[in-house]
Amino acid sequence: MVEEEQNKEDLELFEQLRLASLLKRFPKRVVWAVFVFVNGFVTVAILAAMAMVWKTTFIFPSLGPTAFVFFFNPTSPAASPRNAVVGHAISILCGYGALWLTGLRYAPPAIVMGVGDPRIIAAAVSLAATGAIMILFNVAHPPAAATTLIISLGIITTPIHLCIIELAVVVLALQAILVNRLSGVNYPVWTERPGWADRGGGGVR
Repeated sequence: MVEEEQNKEDLELFEQLRLASLLKRFPKRVVWAVFVFVNGFVTVAILAAMAMVWKTTFIFPSLGPTAFVFFFNPTSPAASPRNAVVGHAISILCGYGALWLTGLRYAPPAIVMGVGDPRIIAAAVSLAATGAIMILFNVAHPPAAATTLIISLGIITTPIHLCIIELAVVVLALQAILVNRLSGVNYPVWTERPGWADRGGGGVR
């Protein structure tokens, strides 16, 4: 019964994506995999092009999970532009705030200096605060948890690069709006719509 309901939800989403005709010729999992593959490739290509033009990196590890959520499960609340943009902003502030709190703003990354008590505190505080604040503001976006650890572990700490992370998230969100809406998904421009999450998430099970 549960499997039949899930198949119905997946079919509805494929129809929204205007990919339903492909299901007559290819397995559902293959169609979905190709859709995610194409958009993942385009995402990195756009960010790489921006990096070349502005001579700075626009590609960060936590952007990968965000792109995956945008295109694998576009109808989930976590995939809304609001959750992604605000969630990453919260994670950046919490990560940098944890560095300031522990005096590690100018310290080498954990992979270089090792993990001592201040670093453990920074990582714990940043992750805990990010999760709690995202829940309080109803902007849960799981990939943002990776962003705050990237910062609190000292991998990326300079303010200019933290701003670039947020800019890259905005670019990703704009791409998600364009691609998903052109594909027929009732994707929000900013926040999820009433009853949006009840329409069934994307993904293949």
